[in-house]
Amino acid sequence: MQNELLTALGQSLVSGSLTDEALLARTSEHPLVQILPDANVVKVGGQSFIDRGRSAVFPLIDEISANLGRHKMIIGTGAGTRARHAYSVGIDLGMPTGVLSVLGTFVSMQNARMLHYLLAKHGIPFIEPVQFPQLPLYLAERGAAIFFGMPPYTFWQKNPAIGRIPPHRTDTGCFLISEVFGTRSMIYVKDEDGLYTADPKKDRHAKFIPRISVSELKAMDLDDVVVERAVLDIMPNAENRRSIQIINGLVPGNLTRALEGEPVGTIITAD
Repeated sequence: MQNELLTALGQSLVSGSLTDEALLARTSEHPLVQILPDANVVKVGGQSFIDRGRSAVFPLIDEISANLGRHKMIIGTGAGTRARHAYSVGIDLGMPTGVLSVLGTFVSMQNARMLHYLLAKHGIPFIEPVQFPQLPLYLAERGAAIFFGMPPYTFWQKNPAIGRIPPHRTDTGCFLISEVFGTRSMIYVKDEDGLYTADPKKDRHAKFIPRISVSELKAMDLDDVVVERAVLDIMPNAENRRSIQIINGLVPGNLTRALEGEPVGTIITAD
């Protein structure tokens, strides 16, 4: 390609080093395009929600159905208890982190398929990573799509600093979709009102935190947090998705209120 056909940045990238920090900084000069700014990523927890079965899932399905045509939703699923059992067996057999990631991916996929069948009468499709280029069409036609939240790193999952459990799991996968597509919101549906200073199921003195920044949360050094710590590590460098919202999906109407922008639950911001 002739140099005169390249932008100044393009010429620098062709001739420069991709380890040059000054050159890398220049790649952020142009604003990002928000690909799906009207969509909302809704992550339905595995252990915290789907594992509860009919009593939890059916009312949420009704609420999702009621919001079709009003809010575009990209629905991701957690893996839950079955993945933890698979991890324990895999670890006992000596499997590395990348293989454990494969096991967790298939459990998350099972949950996504179950939600897909429950919403099939509304024409809501289940999509795999290879189908994400068609996501805008699905949202335009049906208003929602379902995917499994586990990022498709599989064997390429990086090793955690401690232990062997995959560090980037379903919370992280859903967050990355929201970041890449520049969606309107990132909503985590759990079985608690949001973030607490401790696990409220185990500590009745745990205090609810309605809003907090990532830096403030990390400074608290809590033993237990409501989302994967990898999400908190990614958020400070995010460009589109600078906040997340955690809601209690067991409370009727909470998802609707979150989709409409109300500050229900806990909001964690990158700043």
